[in-house]
Amino acid sequence: MACFRSIGSLTSLTTHSPRDVSRNSGIVSSSCSVIPTTRSSFIGSPISLPRVHPPSQTPSKPRNLIPITMMVKPALQFIQGTDEMTIPDVKLTRSRDGSNGMALFSFDQPSVFDSSGEVGEITGLYMIDEEGVIQSTDVNARFVNGKPEGIVAKHVMRTPKEWDRFMRFMERYSDQNGLQFVKKQ
Repeated sequence: MACFRSIGSLTSLTTHSPRDVSRNSGIVSSSCSVIPTTRSSFIGSPISLPRVHPPSQTPSKPRNLIPITMMVKPALQFIQGTDEMTIPDVKLTRSRDGSNGMALFSFDQPSVFDSSGEVGEITGLYMIDEEGVIQSTDVNARFVNGKPEGIVAKHVMRTPKEWDRFMRFMERYSDQNGLQFVKKQ
């Protein structure tokens, strides 16, 4: 016997065992039972359909897998999972021998003050991009007349490798947010 079942916009014609689920095709089929009744006005003949088999998974030749790189929008966060919408003023210093450096982020009226009570506590400055996360826990809030006015975060880089990684993040972040580097005179 044949039976029609509709799932969304898909229609399957089946004579399968109870509840075959094909994860590849997105078609769910179930068995049909025909109960003969004397009151039915349907007159027809039974048909038999071939069972559809998924393509065999025979190992022919190894496939070359291409790695997929996820492109992550560079972002700054004070609370993990909540992007800071305010663009900071960033000041960089580096030792003469290039062995270490420091970045000072100044945020005026950051958006984290609007949602920090609802979302969570400020636990640090997280610089997120496609390479991963750079974290700094040296974060201080500025208050004027008892109200939060801004945030100053300091990120210290102790090796040339940390400096290079930070500069790659800042290049991505500045491209995304329209910042430009201005060398001090």
